[in-house]
Amino acid sequence: MIKYKYIKTISAALISAMLITGCSVHNSGSTANDSSRGVTTSSTDASAAAEKNTDGDSSDNSTNESSGSASNSSSSATTVSNATSIDTSDMFTNRDKEIGYDESTSVKLTLNGDSISSSSSSVAISGSTATISEEGIYIISGTLDDGMIIIDADKNAKIQLVLDNASINSSTSAAIYVCNADKVFITLAAGSENTLSNGGEYIAIDDNNIDAVIFSKDDLTLNGSGVLTINAGTGHGIVSKDDLVITGGTYNITAAGHSLSANDSIRIADGGFTIVSGKDGIHAENSEDEALGFVYIAGGDLNITAQGDGISAGYYLMIDNGSYDITIEGTGSDDSAKGLKAAGNLIVNDGTFTISTTDDGLHSNSDMSINGGSFTIATGDDGLHADNDLIINSGVIDITDCYEGLEGLTITVNDGTININASDDGINAAGGTDSSGFGGFGHDAFSADSDANIYINGGTITINADGDGIDSNGNLYVTGGVIYVSGPESSADGALDYDGEATITGGTLIAAGASGMAENFGSDSTQGSILVSFTTQSAGTTISLLDESGSTLLSWQSDKTYSSVVISSPDIVVGNTYTIKAGNYETTVTMDSTIYGSGMGMGGFPGGGGFHDGGFSGNNGNNNGDTNNMGGQRPDRKNENTYEQRPNRENNGSDGQRPDGNNDMTPPDGSSDMMPPDGMTPPEGSSDMMPPDGMTPPEGSSDMMPPDGMTPPEGSSDMMPPDGDGSMTPPGSETGNQET
Repeated sequence: MIKYKYIKTISAALISAMLITGCSVHNSGSTANDSSRGVTTSSTDASAAAEKNTDGDSSDNSTNESSGSASNSSSSATTVSNATSIDTSDMFTNRDKEIGYDESTSVKLTLNGDSISSSSSSVAISGSTATISEEGIYIISGTLDDGMIIIDADKNAKIQLVLDNASINSSTSAAIYVCNADKVFITLAAGSENTLSNGGEYIAIDDNNIDAVIFSKDDLTLNGSGVLTINAGTGHGIVSKDDLVITGGTYNITAAGHSLSANDSIRIADGGFTIVSGKDGIHAENSEDEALGFVYIAGGDLNITAQGDGISAGYYLMIDNGSYDITIEGTGSDDSAKGLKAAGNLIVNDGTFTISTTDDGLHSNSDMSINGGSFTIATGDDGLHADNDLIINSGVIDITDCYEGLEGLTITVNDGTININASDDGINAAGGTDSSGFGGFGHDAFSADSDANIYINGGTITINADGDGIDSNGNLYVTGGVIYVSGPESSADGALDYDGEATITGGTLIAAGASGMAENFGSDSTQGSILVSFTTQSAGTTISLLDESGSTLLSWQSDKTYSSVVISSPDIVVGNTYTIKAGNYETTVTMDSTIYGSGMGMGGFPGGGGFHDGGFSGNNGNNNGDTNNMGGQRPDRKNENTYEQRPNRENNGSDGQRPDGNNDMTPPDGSSDMMPPDGMTPPEGSSDMMPPDGMTPPEGSSDMMPPDGMTPPEGSSDMMPPDGDGSMTPPGSETGNQET
């Protein structure tokens, strides 16, 4: 919040006038009445009794909750169907939505340039300042060049201001200031056009830090069908220190700070909003009560351009419907520039969203649930990010540009249509706290975490990624859905990447990418999965899976060049033979077990079996995808069940990167004097490179250090092969032949 410097040197006359109009009698303060906040934190079940609003009016709204219907069929995988929500059954009272009034019994205030006129004793007028002290309805019209309307009434008073073609400018304070009342309603009269503005700096008139064009210490509701334009050259547009409720009207707000701001909550039922903010478009935060500071939006049409966040909630952010066009222009490492942000849970049940940001599109420092809606997102960081659980139960999510598409500690996709175009990972499950969280941005500083999991139970997911297509720093479980992955083209990443276990029990998957880090699913899978590698194929070439009769079971075109493909389908049956076609490449495989082909170590070194029909293989072409198999282990992954982070992918393979594992690939840059397998060409100037653990150097190599814990035979200067591997002999042996 902007802190404004109060001017302490004021003329005696001005001080006198301000004391007359200040909050001198009714000092009720800002009372947080939890019973009116509508927060339910115990579960997603909305069966909790509706709480009565402090207005005393019953609500005709029903609870709008959504929960995921899909469940994971894998016994080893536990998913979450929804994030803890808020109770919306009593968000808006009948009085909040009531826009009618009896003009004949209302008090009229007429604005006349530099003066105000009214015949009511409940209105005290001092120059260009009017102070309202009694409950009632007040109709305001005309133009006030430099003045303000103050509400200073009993703490139980409900006051309605009707703006009927009213224009108020205040050069030194708020145009409308609610000092004391129970609740104030500002109604925009039908067909009216109203303007409120601040022209300069804020000068203290009492002990409250007034810093908005409309500033309220108490509950504030705006409604009606007219138009309100707010220009805040200094400070914020509308501020409530309690609840801010908007149920209708058209709002054009330009503010140096936040456009809409509240301590306890912001609740929007309907309305049209064009917002331009130097900070957040909509901002709710309560530093004293973590269960307050939430934002709930039931509908409306919101167009937001901001330097900070589009919509920011210090607690929960929940959206049931509406149309949102959010553009975030903020830059700088110390700023937050997200489309939708919640320090607590973020829940979207429906709506249409077009979001362009320099930071995350949607961000939660806790859990996020997407239960419907249509999203088009372009962002400089993550499309959707949750520090804990990210759950997608439904919706159409089109992430056209991002660093990473979906990111969370646990990611669950139960249904929906998801398209991701990422400069790094498409889907990333990782542990830790996002360094770009509540109050700053930059690419995420997550790390490997055994608690990180990805569950894909349904939906259609299409990924185009420069980094890993699907990356879990823990485990990956696929039980359903249709998944297509294009990329990566770099040997430092894989179409599928996991540090724990990976199983597939249902669904359809085609993942094409470089072969250097290629991985298949593990042996606990109950659905057949095939991993093969080959010479690099062009982008746009067709990948097909054919059965024994030649009928096409699956067909798809990758958006990137590729040299390996993982295919899994319910149509793949153990014992049957299948043909895989990829561009000009074709091979036939027989499913001796559920998993055919495993990932490789350093660029094509086999794990005891060698290449098999162009595919990665071990144990006669079946490593079962186990990461403990030496042939399927990447350089940085331990044989133990540890979750060690791989080298930074931005080093371009100079630190532990392996090549793609086929005859067209070379060892990592910077390697030296090591002969690759037959048919592979080492980079210029290579020498003294150590092979992966458990693998022999090529014939003719010498003076290489063996892997840790291995001793060469006496009298031999060459490297001894791994213990117990009879198929591999020391370099230079007269009797052994290395298999490549």
